[in-house]
Amino acid sequence: MQGGACHPAVPGGPGADILPHPGGHVVFDPATCRSCSLCSKRCPCEAIRLDKEAKVWEIDRMRCIACGDCVEGCPFGSLTMEPEYFAPVVEHVAERYTITYVKPEKPAKNPAEESAGAKEEAPARARETGGARPRLDLFSILCYFNRFVR
Repeated sequence: MQGGACHPAVPGGPGADILPHPGGHVVFDPATCRSCSLCSKRCPCEAIRLDKEAKVWEIDRMRCIACGDCVEGCPFGSLTMEPEYFAPVVEHVAERYTITYVKPEKPAKNPAEESAGAKEEAPARARETGGARPRLDLFSILCYFNRFVR
């Protein structure tokens, strides 16, 4: 049974034309990483973990299937696929790297800016609706008139 469902395709053998890449192992360059976390989002087996606060990028070699999705998804070229395979391991160890660059968080707005933004949004909303008041539903109208009946 060559190239069947039970046997992986070998280079040059049946099914070799459908392999997306030759396999191997992922190599990480922490100097070019911008901690965008696209690699961890693209990883189908959750082998990559990124901790932005601790500035740590981690790959679990026992989970990695060397599919290359993380390499294709990295916009900065921080990940490459090397064709050599690692030797089998008996201990579960995750490789940890320290990232030198961490994407800065957006600055928080102070309350004065937020209230000014709300004041600017009201005229824009009025322009969109033609200056008309929002329509009231039947329940709101009945509650309004019920105040006068009592």
